Amino acid sequence: MSELVQAALQGDRRALARLLTMVENAREGTDDTLAALFPHTGRAWVIGVTGSPGTGKSSLVNALAKAFRRREQTVGIVAVDPTSPFSGGAIMGDRIRMRDLTGDKGVFIRSMATRGSLGGLARATRDVIRVLDAAGFNVIFVETVGAGQSEVDIVRTAQTTIVVEAPGMGDDVQAIKAGILEIADVLVVNKADRPGADNTARALRAMLEMGHPAARDHLTRHHGQLIAAKEPPANGRVLWVPPVVRTVAPEDQGIDDLVSALEAHRQHLAETDTAAVLERQRIEIELHDRLEAALMARLLAAVPSHVLTDVVRQIQTRELDPPAAVAALLAHLDRRA
Repeated sequence: MSELVQAALQGDRRALARLLTMVENAREGTDDTLAALFPHTGRAWVIGVTGSPGTGKSSLVNALAKAFRRREQTVGIVAVDPTSPFSGGAIMGDRIRMRDLTGDKGVFIRSMATRGSLGGLARATRDVIRVLDAAGFNVIFVETVGAGQSEVDIVRTAQTTIVVEAPGMGDDVQAIKAGILEIADVLVVNKADRPGADNTARALRAMLEMGHPAARDHLTRHHGQLIAAKEPPANGRVLWVPPVVRTVAPEDQGIDDLVSALEAHRQHLAETDTAAVLERQRIEIELHDRLEAALMARLLAAVPSHVLTDVVRQIQTRELDPPAAVAALLAHLDRRA
């Protein structure tokens, strides 16, 4: 394992791929591997890309990756695809739209299946990002499933979040329902050569203006809520205004403008205390998630399956209500402890 870690740190792509497979499948030794890699992390710029299916997220990531490569930046891409609840499989089709990156040693693409995880990402996404970070990639793109209103985990993972919209994807109210004002650092109207692009961009700008007053109360929750207020806040902190950028990804139209918007957001984070605040919040959220998963695993290991089956039966027959059932299971765990 030590040899794999050292090889990955030195740029060995095969070793990197093996480490990513190990992390994604939570194989034995994963925790030790991540611990060895952790001191080498914290240098990459993690950019999340989310939006409804059909908005062109993969094509946009492909164009952005090429743009950053022209700037001599190495790029890692984590593309998350949904797992079928029926077959258990995933298509992993993002690479089809990223064929332009094939053969570029400065780009590493990793497809992942959600494996039932909600929120647009897989459970192991954070750890996969850390492996790519430790391997020395300057920019890491994380493309979410594109499930619409459930795309929330990316805000807890990325430093900069792109929300992609496209003309003809539904009424303008849908953008509000999807929580755009709460998660976007940069708004992109992709496929801007289609009819209705002007209306989509105009609607997004109007919603940003409507969001100004509410942003003052939620400034420190996460960076996607840094919406500009009409007056400077009392603490003198400069608020971030999510720009609306129009692109046509397959033709590289608007990509340079988008890169400039992304770099402006990164500079904004660096020039304020926002980056440190957000990193602490991401760490707190991750600890909460990991504790929840670990405690659940411990509970399931300690409570015999027949006890769980009996509890389910008692709830079904109305002998026991769900809160009381949870208390009973926890009591059983306490007795085992």
